Amino acid sequence: MKSIYCSLSFLFVVVCSLSWVNASANSHENFLDCLSSYHPQESSSISKVIYTETNSSYSEILESSIQNYRFFTTNTPKPLVIVTPLNISHVQATIHCSKKHGLQIRIRSGGHDFEGLSYVSQVPFVVFDLVHFRSIDVDVENEEAWIQSGAITGEVYYRINERSTNLTFPGAVGHTVGIGGFISGGGYGLLFRKYGLAADNVIDAMFVDANGRILDRKSMGEDLFWAIRGGGGGSFGIVLSWKVKLVHVPSTVTVAAVRRTLEQNATQLLHRWQYVAPNLPNDVYSVVSISTTNSSENGERTVVATFVSVFQGGANEFIPLMQERFPELGLVREDYIEMTWIESILLLTGLTNQTSEVLLDRSYKNFFLSPSFKGKSDYMRKPMPEIVIQGLWSRLLEDEARISTLNIIAYGGKMDEIPETEIPFPHRKGTLYKISYYVGWQEEDNSNPQRYISWIRKVYKYMGPFVSKYPREAYLNYRDLDIGRNNNEGKASYKQASVWGRKYFKENFDRLTYVKAKIDPENFFRHEQSIPPRFH
Repeated sequence: MKSIYCSLSFLFVVVCSLSWVNASANSHENFLDCLSSYHPQESSSISKVIYTETNSSYSEILESSIQNYRFFTTNTPKPLVIVTPLNISHVQATIHCSKKHGLQIRIRSGGHDFEGLSYVSQVPFVVFDLVHFRSIDVDVENEEAWIQSGAITGEVYYRINERSTNLTFPGAVGHTVGIGGFISGGGYGLLFRKYGLAADNVIDAMFVDANGRILDRKSMGEDLFWAIRGGGGGSFGIVLSWKVKLVHVPSTVTVAAVRRTLEQNATQLLHRWQYVAPNLPNDVYSVVSISTTNSSENGERTVVATFVSVFQGGANEFIPLMQERFPELGLVREDYIEMTWIESILLLTGLTNQTSEVLLDRSYKNFFLSPSFKGKSDYMRKPMPEIVIQGLWSRLLEDEARISTLNIIAYGGKMDEIPETEIPFPHRKGTLYKISYYVGWQEEDNSNPQRYISWIRKVYKYMGPFVSKYPREAYLNYRDLDIGRNNNEGKASYKQASVWGRKYFKENFDRLTYVKAKIDPENFFRHEQSIPPRFH
């Protein structure tokens, strides 16, 4: 009887699997027919931007902007179709046909989603890749720019710098980060303590909703315009382009970076940094990057903390500031390097031996530590005691942490001045700094990465008593499905989604759910951490 039951169970699974495959195949064929017939006069042009698994370029297009190879294995679900639209009618056709044939859309600009949600789904799906939507129109006179969502940060920096070396946009540190996802999650970078987030500097947008309507700020209304600036991508519709304010940078910036091991008082220096860095002038970006290295003294592994500061100004002004505020760090004149703004971007992204043209290379795979990783985040409102820092060190010296780093980014400055409700991103006044936890592994471990993921979860649990509480805050652009998720189809109740939603958005989560109900009441745009609609 048991063997018969098992056989029947196995048969049921096979039948269900075959049904799913057949349904996918039917949806796929019907979807392609729909795209061709949506605008018959454009059927030839749209056929040039459609890639299926039978297309020789499919794998190349799919992999082109995958930034986490944890989600590029033989077992990772692949899209039935990849669409790389050339114009708005292609966008409208893809939305219409996906809705009609029950396919999810995953929207990708740079592919940096930490959990791969811009190119992976557990249900039949289409990847909507904005690689061709990347024009950048710079208006130097009015200090504004229109930037399409498929542009990468490096392209934005380069094109603005072409027109003016004293203007820029407060973008990401990583040059291959896509503008669409970056702004949708708030977006912090080297200038956020002076000018706020990327999303704080958006003044208009071009948006396509689930019905294919094209909306700008005026026609979408202030509620939706508020929501798309930090409320997350893939929830409300597709933002095709952003109008942004450009900001001023001086002709000379100064970078200071020093490494300190445990033997060189890294513990005491990090403890002191917590009190100094959040109170530095707005012109200073300050981060401590913590990893492990082999000790020069005995060859054993030790913790090393790299203290990096970027100052919007010359060394003659920066040196006395740091001597006054942080003399314990022991910076000397040789530690301060003057350079241009664009050179500081190259330095901070590990591209010091490259010319600025590398910023235009969206295929550049700059894996700082490893191609596969898991990330998490925390916000701190109180300094860590030294004993807590020492507890972190012991965990960083475990075997699973050989490819790991903690980045601790100082807040304060302009971030203290902007209200929590100004945009959905709420981590403002009272935040001392953010912690980014990262653990990587080699590609051969992708079949069983659990030991590394367990390690980072253990570190995250250890930090629980010392970080922000009620909620334990997290940064949306360091997406983490551990903190809560919708089901595989992207559906969730308000209560279920609140578990993760309040960690990213705090009280702003409620307003986001009401905006979602207005713009996408049928919840077409959804994924494992999309905003659910909530009706009054």
